[in-house]
Amino acid sequence: MSTIFTKIINGDIPSYKVAENDSFLAFLDIQPITKGHVLVIPKKEIDNIFDVDDQLLSDFMVFTKSVAKKMDKVFDCKKIGMTVIGLEVAHAHIHLMPINGIADMDFSKSKLSLSNDEMEGIANMIQEA
Repeated sequence: MSTIFTKIINGDIPSYKVAENDSFLAFLDIQPITKGHVLVIPKKEIDNIFDVDDQLLSDFMVFTKSVAKKMDKVFDCKKIGMTVIGLEVAHAHIHLMPINGIADMDFSKSKLSLSNDEMEGIANMIQEA
């Protein structure tokens, strides 16, 4: 059974893509904690990030870094925060978020509700950065 992320990779579910190559995909979280909340995933379906083989994990981090650098150009924030929780979807993924403090990455707070136009605008800004 494939995960929701595999369905996004396969194009069965639409997404707001911000970056992609042969091995990885980065797209906006549809239930963001902050404006610009991005998920970065390997295209290979692996549940636990610590089960990703060493070379793929290295490439995963380099790809994630490239996305974070683009985000940093787009958002007025102190840092691009990164976290791996791994409980929501059984597919390794990294959360990237523009942050000004640790509370900005509090997953227990209410999710933002952004319009389709806002999401497309954010995705386009990151793509073009």
